Amino acid sequence: MHDFPPRIDAYTRAETARPDTRSPARFLLWTLRVQGDVLAALAVAGLAWFLPSALSPYLLGRTIDAGILVGDWAATVGWAGLLALVILVGAASGIVMHTFAVRGWLISLYGTQKLVTRKSVQLGHVLNRRLPTGEVLSISSSDSDIFGGTFEVVARALGALGAFVVVVALMLSTSGPLGLVVLIAAPVLVAAATPVLHPLNAAQSAERTQNSELTSMAADIVAGLRILRGIGGEKTFGDNYAVQSQRVRRLGVTAGTWQAVVETLSVLLSGLLLVILVWLGSHEMMAGRLTLGQLISFVGYAIFMVWPLQTMFEVAQKWVRGLVSARKTIALLNAELPWTDGDTELPARPVLHDQVSGVRVEPGEFLVVVSADPDASAALADRLGRYLPTVTASEEKAEDDDELKGRAARRARAEKERRRAEAARSDAEAAGRPWGVTADGLDYQHYTMASLRERILVSDAGSQLFAGTFQQAVDPLGAHTREQAERALRTASAEDVFESLPDGWASRIDEKGRGLSGGQRQRVVLARALLADPEVLVLVEPTSAVDAHTEEAIAGRLADHRRGRTTVVMTASPLLVHSADRVAFLSDGRQSATGTHEQLLAEHPEYRAVVNRGMEDDDDD
Repeated sequence: MHDFPPRIDAYTRAETARPDTRSPARFLLWTLRVQGDVLAALAVAGLAWFLPSALSPYLLGRTIDAGILVGDWAATVGWAGLLALVILVGAASGIVMHTFAVRGWLISLYGTQKLVTRKSVQLGHVLNRRLPTGEVLSISSSDSDIFGGTFEVVARALGALGAFVVVVALMLSTSGPLGLVVLIAAPVLVAAATPVLHPLNAAQSAERTQNSELTSMAADIVAGLRILRGIGGEKTFGDNYAVQSQRVRRLGVTAGTWQAVVETLSVLLSGLLLVILVWLGSHEMMAGRLTLGQLISFVGYAIFMVWPLQTMFEVAQKWVRGLVSARKTIALLNAELPWTDGDTELPARPVLHDQVSGVRVEPGEFLVVVSADPDASAALADRLGRYLPTVTASEEKAEDDDELKGRAARRARAEKERRRAEAARSDAEAAGRPWGVTADGLDYQHYTMASLRERILVSDAGSQLFAGTFQQAVDPLGAHTREQAERALRTASAEDVFESLPDGWASRIDEKGRGLSGGQRQRVVLARALLADPEVLVLVEPTSAVDAHTEEAIAGRLADHRRGRTTVVMTASPLLVHSADRVAFLSDGRQSATGTHEQLLAEHPEYRAVVNRGMEDDDDD
């Protein structure tokens, strides 16, 4: 039987396990089909759990008619004993049903999280160009739980439907007219709730969308709390969060109102069926067509009918919620990479050439790229690593300014969504086109992504530390010796970070390196990149957060540590350019000069101005 933990062979050639993302309904059906064995077992257990309630009225009526009314105590004991046995079977079935319900719920929940994790890893840095971070978090947490609830109620409804058929058969065998009333009225009553399902769907969709926006805002505030405190922006962002929170609350009330309407209809229409059956049964008994025991049985059947009918209403309600969640989930699962993978392995010691900037990287050299515009050198690093360009620093500052001034919060969010949609369209248009960077004369598009990721490593300001031990922070794969790790720490001048930790390599590091200073985090990230020892290492401003003394130590060790390996450093630091084999200077995103630091300093005024500005910045530090 399909068991926990879930075995979901997603995004491989096993097409039978690939999620069906053609529509929200198809995806929900896939979540049921992928664990059909658990669904069947839960439905059978649910039927066994419902049947005692369905059979009890019949057995009670037989006890009265065949035993009590005629004074036959043996028959009374026999029917009563059978009733007790059925109740015990129902109690045992309830335990089994609950076990399967929890199992199926967990498989749906963690199976969805597994799909989201795999897709997030597959998309990598492209993920936030497709969906907001809060949306991905909501899918992995709340939506996955909704799929579990949908699975459970559908399986339970199958058991309720089986019990409903049994009761209708008993009623038809006892009284044809009453059985036909139930058989016709029950589907009509369920269909009567259909008109309110559409507004319920719309209300839950709106609430779900705004709630994911609220989650994104919370994640942004937590991530930038230190910066917000530095510029006094806590109140502004807090007020924006409060406004969004109230918006979500109002939408939640609206969705809850429609949900209450569905539940009210469920109770009202089920109760109406109960009244009709009791009234008709009483008239049938007065006409002599029903015995006292049969009338009592019909009253019991009518009471029981409320249960499966309410379960059907619950299915409709949770299916609508499932469709809302499925619509968001398939938007993530259908996101594709904006490039096609090549079929050629990246050669050893390749000569790299960026056609946009004209920068050429020779194998084994220590190249420093200096640019008057930091965004241009950062974009070059993205291209060399085959990463899509990120939002520029100026754009991020403009967004922050809008938020801090409290102006047009909705317009700012709409603008972010517009840029995300435009990025997705441009990515789709660019798929299959040349990348614009060649290795040994062959464009990146022809090389496998695995070989590029294995041999070219880009470490920039966005590189983060994950929660775990200090050893895991420096050597995530645990593939290196202690001596190698200590050498990387020394090159990154991070020995003091290690020495300040209470338990050395076993010390715990919080998520994103909280508890470490900015300079300490930057040096640990640099040590991690050095320890990976890639064929090509691209560093973006690796010493921007450290003091001049520490930067001098790193500059003196970095070139020696990487000797024989290709290293490209994006920086204007005078200390680092002194260690370069060659310097490439970018002007307006294009290489305008190249040579040694001394040559450019003597012959290129613009280069001299940029480097001198870097020296002034160091003096300010």
